[in-house]
Amino acid sequence: MPGRQLIMDFEVTPTSHTLADYKARGGYETLVKALGMAPADITKEVTASGLLGHGGAAFPVGRKWGVMKPNPGEIHYLCANADEGEPGTFKDRWILEHAPHLLVESMLITSYALGVRHAFVYIRGEFDLPCRRIQGAVDEAYAAGLLGKPVPGSDFTLDIVVYRGAGSYVCGEASGLITSIEGRKPYPRNRPPRLTVKGLFQKPTVINNVESLANITGIIRMGAEEFRKVGTAKSPGTQLISISGHIAKPGVYEVEYGYSWAKFLDEDCGGMLHGAKMKCVVPGGISTKVLTRPEIENLTLSHESVNPAGSGLGSGGMIVIAEGTCMVRLLQVLLRFYHHESCGQCTPCREGMGWMHRIIDRIVAGEGLPEDIERLYAISHANDGTTICGMGDAAGFATVGILNKFRDEFEYWIANKRSKMDGRLECRA
Repeated sequence: MPGRQLIMDFEVTPTSHTLADYKARGGYETLVKALGMAPADITKEVTASGLLGHGGAAFPVGRKWGVMKPNPGEIHYLCANADEGEPGTFKDRWILEHAPHLLVESMLITSYALGVRHAFVYIRGEFDLPCRRIQGAVDEAYAAGLLGKPVPGSDFTLDIVVYRGAGSYVCGEASGLITSIEGRKPYPRNRPPRLTVKGLFQKPTVINNVESLANITGIIRMGAEEFRKVGTAKSPGTQLISISGHIAKPGVYEVEYGYSWAKFLDEDCGGMLHGAKMKCVVPGGISTKVLTRPEIENLTLSHESVNPAGSGLGSGGMIVIAEGTCMVRLLQVLLRFYHHESCGQCTPCREGMGWMHRIIDRIVAGEGLPEDIERLYAISHANDGTTICGMGDAAGFATVGILNKFRDEFEYWIANKRSKMDGRLECRA
């Protein structure tokens, strides 16, 4: 196993998602402990734990909580971001399907710490089973008196609403998520003001990723000091990695920060599919730059190790790519996705995504021009820092990362009107 398990520390069964099974594993006992603490002490414990966000930016969770300072009596909200739309990422889905009560308990503890009385789970529209599982867990919690009325032994009350989105990728961005709940087109907002000042319905709002919240129960149960013994000094705890592509054993793994990346791929994940050679890997969802096998050989799965290599762990969506895979076609798929998912609010993203998509389609159709490669670079750089949300930047990161390492494949296709990799793929996933 790749280190200590904090979230996936139980055997998955057909009933592991139910309240009865969760309570048999000690579920909601930590809530009782938390309700005996002062709310400010819970925030201090989470801050001391060093827990980083698991939605992509790795922003310290405790610092985000500490920024929200509502006026006395002012309504404020907590939102769990379950809009997991990043291609290659499906680790939050595992929590929603197999441990939904862990999320509910963590939201109860978080809401108590922040003084929240109304919380939302915003879930991706395509997530049918995860949606039924989290809604079922919320319903069970209401029936057990954990939601909707004072929690037994306290005067704390919380209501949770499961809000199902319509599948837009941009709703995974915090302010886009909020405008969707408000019933409006999910355009991301300019900041400041921060969402912790003016968020949902113009009220202070904390938004945390599902995996980030799922760690709260464990931190309060074991304490910040014990939590920091897991992982590294700069990246405490664990990361859920959803791995797919040309890998022998795809799936969701919980990996302790600081674990050897090469060992994780070769031993825990069974190595490459059919013994193929690795060409490159997308470390943390398609918004992160690809890295080749030599580049990751001596890296560990931690932010302080991966970031200096020019990429990042992002949302934990790792895609392994075998030798012989055509990177031109891969970029075409990525740019088609970004073009389709652009909300259209910002001109650089709206026009840039369409332009990049048309260029790559032209190359694949055998009509590419030598200057098209530089055009892709130019548009990528033009998007950098010029849009309200990070989608334009993300598409540029992915494009530049692929062009920097595999430019020869684009030059070959433009010159020969076909892929350099035709007939060379070593395995079929």
